[in-house]
Amino acid sequence: MVRIPEETITRIREASDIVDVVSQYVQLKKSGQNHFAHCPFHDDKTPSFSVNEKKQIFHCFSCGRGGNVFSFLQEIEGVSFPEAVIKSAEIAEVEIDEKLVEQTYQSRPSGDSRYGKLLEINEKTQAFYHHVLMNTQVGEAAYDYLIARGMTKETIEEFKLGFSPPQRNALKLYLDNQEELDQSLFPQTGLFSDRDDGQLLDRFSGRILFPIRDDKGNTVAFSGRIFEDPNRETTGDKPFHSAKYVNSPETELFNKRRVLFNYDKARASIRREGEVYLFEGFMDVISSWQAGIKNGIASMGTSLTNEQVQLMDRVTNKVVIAYDGDQAGLDATKRATEYFLDQTHFDIDIASFPEKLDPDDYIKSRGKEAYNEFLIHGRDTFMSFLMKYFRAGLNLKNESERLAYIEKVLKEMTVVSSPVERELYFNQLASEFDVSQDTLKEQFQQYLMETQKNRTKELKQRQEERQAENKAPAVSRQNRVKRTTTEQAEKMLLNRLFYHDEVWYTLQGLSYEFSFPDEHYQILYLLYESYFKDKGEHNVEAFLDFIKDPEHKKKATEIFWMDLGEELVPGEIEDYIDMLSNRSPLVTKLESKREELKAAERSGDKQKQTSLTIEIINLNRQLKAAKEA
Repeated sequence: MVRIPEETITRIREASDIVDVVSQYVQLKKSGQNHFAHCPFHDDKTPSFSVNEKKQIFHCFSCGRGGNVFSFLQEIEGVSFPEAVIKSAEIAEVEIDEKLVEQTYQSRPSGDSRYGKLLEINEKTQAFYHHVLMNTQVGEAAYDYLIARGMTKETIEEFKLGFSPPQRNALKLYLDNQEELDQSLFPQTGLFSDRDDGQLLDRFSGRILFPIRDDKGNTVAFSGRIFEDPNRETTGDKPFHSAKYVNSPETELFNKRRVLFNYDKARASIRREGEVYLFEGFMDVISSWQAGIKNGIASMGTSLTNEQVQLMDRVTNKVVIAYDGDQAGLDATKRATEYFLDQTHFDIDIASFPEKLDPDDYIKSRGKEAYNEFLIHGRDTFMSFLMKYFRAGLNLKNESERLAYIEKVLKEMTVVSSPVERELYFNQLASEFDVSQDTLKEQFQQYLMETQKNRTKELKQRQEERQAENKAPAVSRQNRVKRTTTEQAEKMLLNRLFYHDEVWYTLQGLSYEFSFPDEHYQILYLLYESYFKDKGEHNVEAFLDFIKDPEHKKKATEIFWMDLGEELVPGEIEDYIDMLSNRSPLVTKLESKREELKAAERSGDKQKQTSLTIEIINLNRQLKAAKEA
């Protein structure tokens, strides 16, 4: 592993602002002195992730993760410490030696772990497919097809599209020649079809390939679109599957619930624009990108998952659903909007494409400018979309169908929180169907009360289930209070130690060897001792980099997060020490007087010796009485 000079690390750390860095990945909202967000490291229902700009640290009060700017980048990107330093320098626009950057990335131990080895196989496969498409006669027809579909060479390069040769053993032959790859892992990649005879034959043969990347930009899977070269003579080589699209199966790298197509490329634009376009397919995302819409993504299928929503939640709170305009697309839009409104806090708009068009068709038929204009100004709210959706196939001249339609709309309006928006829909319904607004509002209030009653019941049931799950064996209150008080004293003493040099000298100057009762805090103390002796100064951010164990780093961040005020209170440190040493103030005072007595004996001060001897006798009596009490 490459070693970055300490002065370079310090320069980058001081130039980096943790708020700027974290904002690249999650949507922060300032509240008081801190910035809050939903935690990107776990399923977070409420914003428990916080960033302290003054201390330049982050901490999640739920999962416990914490650290400085480098720790955050290591966790969120899954990179090494040197890579996190380089990434932070890029964000902070700190100039560093290009050779150092090159050495850092070249030294990445991609083959160290099974996960890294699998990634390397995927990256080699992606490069192979892309080369076949761009540079070989075998891929020429597929390339021409993509160009005819309206793609540019630059777009094909941007998304690293590829083509798998019809020969089913082509990929295996290529990978066999890559000596650095672990061939024993080939069957676990999902790149090959399962066969009883053990042969590894390309799952995607004869298909145009769309690489699928995770949120860090790693190629974790592929989606293959069937393609038959009209100029090629028919041979025995046929695709394994006749489906239009074939995706990689789930592997150690690929879980479709956790992946959004193009998220890694779109993330910066989503943050900048304040919204994300959710498309139905890969081609819609790519065509939109080429048309200038850089903040578009697609789910792996039309059913959204909690994990995918969490990815979106890191960077925005507004989603524009832009599914196809045919009936299947409209049905999928309805499911998606209901999911978002029921399970999330997102603001939702719907881009309902006319005439059963999909985004790609719209661009081709009406042009890029019209497409951009439609996406911005042709949106529906959830309710306006539903009102159109419910009308489809109905004969509103029929009284029963008309009444059913009005009831459906009123029931759905219970999720609309804006009184102004509700008033708008009341006006529309009253005008179109010649019904008084008072009658509509009366019916609406009945539905609203039913909805609230059901939600209250569901909430109560969830709370009861959660309480049952979290029910723990009873613990002695006395022991719990005692342990909590002791632990709090340990944390407060360490906090003062980390921020005030004099506390270090106080602990080192004790007449006995001090130690923390809790093993974890004692380890932090010893780590700080090693760090302080080496550096000679306290530096919270640098000390966090010095701590290697993730659990100890979590505890250290929690301690750093405590706000005890700028100044030490007289006697504060001594009180912590007495509590943690299990030493009463009488014992401390007694030892102090004994030290004074030794000093008086050495100086020959008889009067002082007599006075101190009497004090020591009285202190011993008090201590004995306290023990017997």
